Amino acid sequence: MDLSCYPDNPYILLTPGPLSTSKSVKAAMLRDWCTWDADYNSIVTDLRERLAKMASDTPDYTATLMQGSGTFCVESCIGTLIPEGGALLVPANGAYGARIAKIGRMLRIPVIEEDFGETSPVDPSRVAELLGAHPEVTHVAVVHCETTTGMLNPVAEIGAVAKAAGKIYIVDAMSSFGGIPMDMAAIGADALISSANKCIQGVPGFGFVLARRAVMEACAGQARSLSLDLYDQWQAMERGGGKWRFTSPTHVVRAFAQAMDELAAEGGVAARFARYRANQAALADGMAALGFSTLLPRSLQSPIITSFLNPAHPDYAFKPFYERLKAKGFVIYPGKVTSADTFRIGNIGEVYPADIERLLAAVRQSMYWSA
Repeated sequence: MDLSCYPDNPYILLTPGPLSTSKSVKAAMLRDWCTWDADYNSIVTDLRERLAKMASDTPDYTATLMQGSGTFCVESCIGTLIPEGGALLVPANGAYGARIAKIGRMLRIPVIEEDFGETSPVDPSRVAELLGAHPEVTHVAVVHCETTTGMLNPVAEIGAVAKAAGKIYIVDAMSSFGGIPMDMAAIGADALISSANKCIQGVPGFGFVLARRAVMEACAGQARSLSLDLYDQWQAMERGGGKWRFTSPTHVVRAFAQAMDELAAEGGVAARFARYRANQAALADGMAALGFSTLLPRSLQSPIITSFLNPAHPDYAFKPFYERLKAKGFVIYPGKVTSADTFRIGNIGEVYPADIERLLAAVRQSMYWSA
């Protein structure tokens, strides 16, 4: 397909998702599909198999696609996998860990939430202490890449603690799966949650839960919602050859299939990780040269998104800075940290080191307060 006739976007999204996608991913949505047709269902079946293989080299995992945003998938996972009488431990260090705890409480699940602070990683030894103090806990859920700050949590070490205590371990890998190498078996994850519009570089509309088959088989009848019943969705896809229980986001699924092809063509997750890491290193180095400081030390920084401290200059304000960058072709993110005044710049999606160099030039030109 000749894509030259399609206009370029007026700006690059430097956000943690939705993100800038390729023209070919967008073009994949131009065809209509029937949600019950075998041709479409075969695409879904293929995606499920490919996602499960990405999750682990072992054959013990299965993928379930779920309509809605990533948060819908988190809620479907928490609300289906945890039975009546179960309890959830959430070691949190940002808004998205706190959101998992809120979901649990909204579903009337007993929740033990430990706040590690927004600039500190989750401490596995403290998780072990909490599990010892709360034997009622049945499940542990943690965010891998906390995009509140850009921090990576030590999911393998937390998983080892959770498994040693005999708990079901859930990893929110919303902003990392497909962009950072990981193996569910190696990190001890029983379930892992992500979304179409993150590192695989699709568009918003559905997410997915990867889980051990034994865990899925054990949660029949546990869901606290009809629409978000993960077990029933899984069973429908298993028995129906890729059918969804309710209307499927067909165009988005086809775009995701194209995005998966492009991930493979790039060289897989390892190659994408290398690109993201190069993007982030160029961004951090270039911003430092312009006088900006990062919130986190490099040892805790993910290659997904970076939080920068707002300049302390009395003439600086985020909004005009944002608008100037947008006019030059770049959209960044406001800060989400409660303990510091920040803004965020993501570097995932259809973004390359040359784009980061152009961004840095635009930042230099937009620093009106230093003129």
